[in-house]
Amino acid sequence: MKQFKVAAVPGDGIGPEVIDAGVEVLQAVAATEPGFALDFEHFPWGGDYYRAHGEMMPEDGVDTLRAFDAILFGSAGDPKIPDHVTLWGLRLKICQTLDQYANVRPARLLPGITGPLANVGSEELDWVIVRENSEGEYAGAGGRVHVGLPEEVGLDVAIFTRPGVERIQRFAFELARSRPRKKLTLVTKSNAQRHGMVFWDSIFERIRGDYPDVETDKMLVDAMTTRMVLDPKSLDTIVATNLHADVLSDLAAALTGSLGIAPTGNLRPERDMPSMFEPIHGSAFDITGKGVANPIGTFWSSAMLLDHLGERAAAGRLMAAIERVTAEGNVLPRDLGGKATTREVTDAVLSSLSRGNA
Repeated sequence: MKQFKVAAVPGDGIGPEVIDAGVEVLQAVAATEPGFALDFEHFPWGGDYYRAHGEMMPEDGVDTLRAFDAILFGSAGDPKIPDHVTLWGLRLKICQTLDQYANVRPARLLPGITGPLANVGSEELDWVIVRENSEGEYAGAGGRVHVGLPEEVGLDVAIFTRPGVERIQRFAFELARSRPRKKLTLVTKSNAQRHGMVFWDSIFERIRGDYPDVETDKMLVDAMTTRMVLDPKSLDTIVATNLHADVLSDLAAALTGSLGIAPTGNLRPERDMPSMFEPIHGSAFDITGKGVANPIGTFWSSAMLLDHLGERAAAGRLMAAIERVTAEGNVLPRDLGGKATTREVTDAVLSSLSRGNA
């Protein structure tokens, strides 16, 4: 039997609530699978750890994570700590140090969920957004000088390297090739950003000939927002920079019903270091402790985790269980128009898993 080690990093806000639910569901999936088992270890890093130790995670925390097969992450963000401290001290520290350069964000209408776009169903809205996750606008290059003086300057430098851009674009091509429509859209802003974005365009033009079976097109990021709303069926796989795909994927989540259902995989495709899986909804301190957080984004992220570990049948069973619950519509969280608590949604998915195994 394969034994997978999974690090659970709940983080802040509703993170512990949804990660507890995710671990419970993953354990239920593994309990019915004869071929593998999951061994979880929890790490209490985040805002409370920062208040006690002056850092979001231990200095050697990432080295500790290297021994795991995957990471299940909750959220980073605490209203009493500056956002750049929480993000760079935990989530980005993990992603960048482990070079999880492919951020994959599926976005589709689950059965029974009605999005805000009229007359748009799952056949018209089924996307995967591939976000470059290690450099670009979030590379961390820059600084501030003359702090506090009238001439103070703040500078962020977007870093684009040929290896970094080419590897994410090739990853997106391979992903697009694996999907039925075999279509890839490149999103940049090369009319205004004439260096880095033109660089992205030129690399795309150079390598797309290696994938003759993949249909391609290009969009400027501002025009892309309009296309996502007005012509969703024209899109399938999308690749963009760290910043652009970050923004577009939040829009995509809203168009599929709620940020609460949106999953993420921070992938290290070479598999020589662990990948990390997380819901994209953030820490949501306004509902923390109320027991109403939507755990579906964590469950979907958990299915991505199983798939990445090579347990595709188990991943498919978990997604089918989620989809049965949303299709039936009797137990939905508040952000999807229902009244169910986190516990009730979790129990519904557990019950659905049991029915699927019967």
